[in-house]
Amino acid sequence: MALHPNGVHHLAISTTDIKVQIEFFTDVLGGELKALYWMHGVPDTFHGFVELSPECYIAFVQHPANSTQRELGVTHAGNAGGPMPGGTMQHVALNVDSLDRLLEMRDRIRSRGIVVMGPIDHGMCKSMYFAGPEGLCLEIATGGGIDERAWIDPEVQQLARISNDDLQRYLAPPAYERPAAPVRQPQPDSAKPNLDYPPALYARIVATPDEAFWNSVENQPPVKVS
Repeated sequence: MALHPNGVHHLAISTTDIKVQIEFFTDVLGGELKALYWMHGVPDTFHGFVELSPECYIAFVQHPANSTQRELGVTHAGNAGGPMPGGTMQHVALNVDSLDRLLEMRDRIRSRGIVVMGPIDHGMCKSMYFAGPEGLCLEIATGGGIDERAWIDPEVQQLARISNDDLQRYLAPPAYERPAAPVRQPQPDSAKPNLDYPPALYARIVATPDEAFWNSVENQPPVKVS
């Protein structure tokens, strides 16, 4: 089996009011609250998880320095077609298993007074759009098994500067053979993505053994369950 992530475990959304987000994702969308605790290693910060499936969650991070300021095209897209800076989240599409479930979700969301645009038949999927708290742009979609032969537009491929050789690599990424010994941590390379920490702290992070990170936080739940 090819090695790659097999889904999204959790998507963490910044918030200034975690209760408002939990209320929306439980009451409007029907998810179940599964965790609410102090975020590991981050002082004075709440972390919450709402379950979409046993292996997929929407998470929230309420940091005391989170800003309430919103600017279209800078911090928020406003809608599924709005511009945003590169590397930021434009919108989030959640999944349901069938068109019937999509229509049922449409009615549930509208019953809570939320405007829903759609569903729309995109061919490769069917979906609908709506807003969430604090300016979130949300979508619910159904459909899978996208046929790349039909859905890779040669014009867009060319405009995206993707050569035919590139395309073949993207369609069939090279296999990875794990070596017998763990791969050593590389030194930071400014030409590649890096986490944003002060330089001295980042240097210490890079030098820290994996075993130290594994044991670096209190991993027991806040409530003892008998």
